[in-house]
Amino acid sequence: MTVSGPGWRVQIRHRTGFQYGGPVASSYNEARMSPSSEARQTVLDARVSVWPTARTYRYQDYWGTTVTSFDVQVPHEVLEVIADATVETSGPAALRADGPSWAELTDPNDVDRWQELLLPTPRTALDEELGALATELRAAHGPDEAALAVFDLVRREVEYTPGATGVMTDAVHVWRQKQGVCQDISHLSVALLRAMGLPARYVSGYLHPTPNAPLGKPVTGQSHAWVEWWSGQWHAYDPTNGVPVGERHVVVGRGRDYGDVPPLKGVYAGPSNTGQSVEVTLTRIR
Repeated sequence: MTVSGPGWRVQIRHRTGFQYGGPVASSYNEARMSPSSEARQTVLDARVSVWPTARTYRYQDYWGTTVTSFDVQVPHEVLEVIADATVETSGPAALRADGPSWAELTDPNDVDRWQELLLPTPRTALDEELGALATELRAAHGPDEAALAVFDLVRREVEYTPGATGVMTDAVHVWRQKQGVCQDISHLSVALLRAMGLPARYVSGYLHPTPNAPLGKPVTGQSHAWVEWWSGQWHAYDPTNGVPVGERHVVVGRGRDYGDVPPLKGVYAGPSNTGQSVEVTLTRIR
């Protein structure tokens, strides 16, 4: 994979948590909010703090995502988690001009290796209409061209509409209502890629909203989602914005769908929660 373009250095603060309708006796939680060091990005600093104060334990889950787990054993009506990180990112990677053919991607060893990323999940299952569409795109293009055709189609047909869906919305529902957020657009893209025979994974992370952002200016950002597909090697694309993944994107985790990488989840003993707060601030410092 060839990386082009200069990189950025970005500071990230992700603050989230729950409010409850009364005292919670105890809670057990997992946070997936820490970026990963890998080929396209380097984590210079990362820490997660919790209130009420609790001892944290970090590990990598099955998909390679860093998890901060903790339990709170004192009564509390608010749970707050703050993840701070400084990350150096790289520009977008160029697609190979000599990518493999569909026949080469049917090698049994590769199919077995990526089997979990070829199967549908409840959020990425397709109906007959979408299955036929995937077949049509595969017949008209080579693997990498077909992937780009999927992203182009989804971006044309599905309007980015904040609040239009929930975290349990599936790909078929998104296609039919023609509206969704980045998670939905990524789920639909992943579903079509898998149906064509391309291993695909859902990526969770952060996106700086401003191309060519000025240095030192904090901006309100967002948790974001995009897609990676495998055709001899992994490639990344942001179908919501119609751009290759580059210096504005920071990877946190990967999985089959959103259910493998929620920023914060847990169980607790007490009254119902009355809401979740989310605040992401990004600052380009280089």
